[in-house]
Amino acid sequence: MANEPKKSNYPKPMSFTAHVFWTGFFGGLFWGTIGFFAYYFNFTEIRPNVILEPWALGKWKNEWLGTIISIILLGILSVGAAFVYSIALKKLNGIWIGLGYGIALFLLVYVVLNPLFTSMKPFLELSLNTFITTICLYLIYGLFIGYSINYEYEINQMEVNETAS
Repeated sequence: MANEPKKSNYPKPMSFTAHVFWTGFFGGLFWGTIGFFAYYFNFTEIRPNVILEPWALGKWKNEWLGTIISIILLGILSVGAAFVYSIALKKLNGIWIGLGYGIALFLLVYVVLNPLFTSMKPFLELSLNTFITTICLYLIYGLFIGYSINYEYEINQMEVNETAS
């Protein structure tokens, strides 16, 4: 009994809301960076900098500073996407939910929001490499967000059930 660690010696786990925030932010930064490398190695014609087009003026947005700001902005926008997933889909299990969320985000950006981004070709005019690369990035992003949030939700539910019984 004397060797048992006290519960107060351990840090408290992150709240579910904080977990959703950090999952979204990290997911946006990480997959935005992967998207930049996909552009750099000519897998896609679309840079992360395209997100600055409707709002920023000047040539800086197409240089390294624009790339860094774009990736950070993708992280911030991804927090919103993570909270949308958390509110709407956290209780649903399975790989298909996250993949479907990724497809829904892809269609939102490339079909609905396409007119906002002047340097991005219309959806039906995208090259095959661009289409395949970006759909895969969105699928993996949706899977990352979906599994991370769903896993944390399930863990929280198990802890609540254990403390209730």
